[in-house]
Amino acid sequence: MAAAETVAAAAAYDASEAEQASRTSQATRDIADVSAVEIITTAAVHLMSAAAVKCGLADDPAAQIDLDEARKLITGLAGLVTASAPDISDMHARSLRDGLRSLQLAFREASSIQDPIGEGPGEKYTGPVN
Repeated sequence: MAAAETVAAAAAYDASEAEQASRTSQATRDIADVSAVEIITTAAVHLMSAAAVKCGLADDPAAQIDLDEARKLITGLAGLVTASAPDISDMHARSLRDGLRSLQLAFREASSIQDPIGEGPGEKYTGPVN
C-alpha cells in the first residue's frame, strides 16, 4: 500500500471512530434522560412480547412455539417484576404482574406436560398461579 493510501485509510478510520464516539455520547445522554421506571417497564414489555411469541400467541403459533425458551423468558420476567415491584409505583407493578400471570397461564395451556403446582415458569418468584 502506498503512503498516500495509508494516510487516507488512517484518516477515514479516525473519522469513523469520531462518528462512533459521537453516537455513543448521544446514546448515553438519551439514556440519562429516561427514568428507571420507564427502563424497567420497557425491558419487561420486551420479555413479555418474546414470551408470548414463544408460547404460541403470535400469528403463526405452530411455527413459533418453543416452551423451553418461553420458560426462561417468563422466569426472567418474574424475577424482574418481583424484584422491582417495591421500587416502582403500584400502577406499573400491577400491570406487569397481570401480564406475567397471563403468560404463566398461557404457558400452562400450551404445555402438554403440566408442571407441578408452584414449579411452573417464574412461580418460584410469584408463588403458584391458578
